[in-house]
Amino acid sequence: MDTSTRQRCLSVLANSPLERLQELLPPALPSCTRWLRRAETGLMMLQGRSGGAGARFNLGEISVSRASCQIGQHVGHGWVRGGDGRHAELIAQADALLQDPALHDSLMRAWIAPLETELAERRAARSREAAASKVEFFTMVRGA
Repeated sequence: MDTSTRQRCLSVLANSPLERLQELLPPALPSCTRWLRRAETGLMMLQGRSGGAGARFNLGEISVSRASCQIGQHVGHGWVRGGDGRHAELIAQADALLQDPALHDSLMRAWIAPLETELAERRAARSREAAASKVEFFTMVRGA
């Protein structure tokens, strides 16, 4: 699997609700998972850029959970915002399975495609909610 596809998959998995992952993933997860790192929760420094492209600065810390596992010859890693270790472990297992060429296409259709659709729908709904509360300001010029 190429890097951009893997990044896309990990992003979709990390931004999907844990409950949804627990519905989709367990039937395909093998019991032979070898944990390299069980879920750990810690802090990570977020960086921003002034003006979006300027000098970097430390924005603040965020809690993250991470996990790593090995399934067969494939090593999977999972990172997620917050302290939910189960979420990170599911992502790590899914990442390892998605790297298997024999399973990749079927898991992309079964997991990633529906989760991407749901994620796009949630983002569109949030965008519509934000647009509904948009306030437009204008100024009137006095005298001239």
